[in-house]
Amino acid sequence: MHPSRYISRLRLSHFRNYASAALDLDGRHLVLVGPNGAGKTNLLEAVSLLSPGRGLRGAAFEDVAAQGSDGLWAVASTIETPEGPVDIGTGAGGADGGRRVRINGANARTVEEMSAYLRVLWLTPSMDGLFTGPASDRRRFLDRLVTTLIPGHSAAVSDYEKAMRQRNRLVDEDADPLWIDAIEAQMAVSAAAVHFARADSLDDLQAVILSGVDEASFPAARLALTALFEDRHVPQSSAALEAELRAFWRRERQRDRAAGRTLTGPHRIDLEVRHAQKDMPAALGSTGEQKALLIGLILAQARLVKRSTGIAPFLLLDEVAAHLDPGRRSALFAALEALGTQCFMTGTDPMLFDALGGAAQQVFVRDGRLGPK
Repeated sequence: MHPSRYISRLRLSHFRNYASAALDLDGRHLVLVGPNGAGKTNLLEAVSLLSPGRGLRGAAFEDVAAQGSDGLWAVASTIETPEGPVDIGTGAGGADGGRRVRINGANARTVEEMSAYLRVLWLTPSMDGLFTGPASDRRRFLDRLVTTLIPGHSAAVSDYEKAMRQRNRLVDEDADPLWIDAIEAQMAVSAAAVHFARADSLDDLQAVILSGVDEASFPAARLALTALFEDRHVPQSSAALEAELRAFWRRERQRDRAAGRTLTGPHRIDLEVRHAQKDMPAALGSTGEQKALLIGLILAQARLVKRSTGIAPFLLLDEVAAHLDPGRRSALFAALEALGTQCFMTGTDPMLFDALGGAAQQVFVRDGRLGPK
């Protein structure tokens, strides 16, 4: 299935180990083949920055500039859409450490404006320990999924965390209670937005999983959030939750001051994942089962995003094929075809992608250079 939305042109300048790079694509999947350290993941990272947030590595924007450069970097693309081509670029934004976004030659007011034209999901080897690692990793994973549905979610998470750091400092300094009241009010607005975006998105994702088509090859997941409050139900409206949080944080200032941090809030929840067919925590599954669960989650999220927004998200799959047996590789490639999207994949062995046949372009990567074999 030829996608109705795809990247037809990609240009990098002073990005990671690329002094410059150019790719012209025709809508098929892209397979990047080369030795470890050649720059395959760097190219995926560049594509991931065509979305809100800090990309698949979560790196500071000043850190993605090529070594020895002046710190300025750029990623430019042309997205073919049903309404026509759209030029989207992003790059270093100056001394403040941020970045700028340009759409069709004009400065975008927010990075979220890119999401009107494309959404991006990814899997990387660093995510293999998601189910056994710290809760913070699962929160970041969840927030990335939510952001593909609600582009402003990442900004709400950032606003909440910034306000929480201010509250922690004010509580530690035993500042004027009116100042703390004001910052807790800001926190509560962002906290409610974050909580309901996570909860609603997770409910929608679970519904897609239950009605999904990939369970035969990729196990289904049962998903839940841990409780926001230990001893009470969460109010069902934003206004009520904001009021509950403000009152709770006001009562708990001395406890939080002793702990040196805010002990209750959306920053403390965890994403619980169970292997549905075996009815066991994902963390207890084998390495292969955990990998398959993760792939199934990403495929289900991609279907949800397509259904909810009309935009099939671009998928960035870093070294995924190497960890799958031939049957599951074929199932993955079939699922990608059914999604009607463009997928960027990496690997060290081109034979892993033979089943794709003519459905993929293959580019070899050597020391930050792209070309034929």
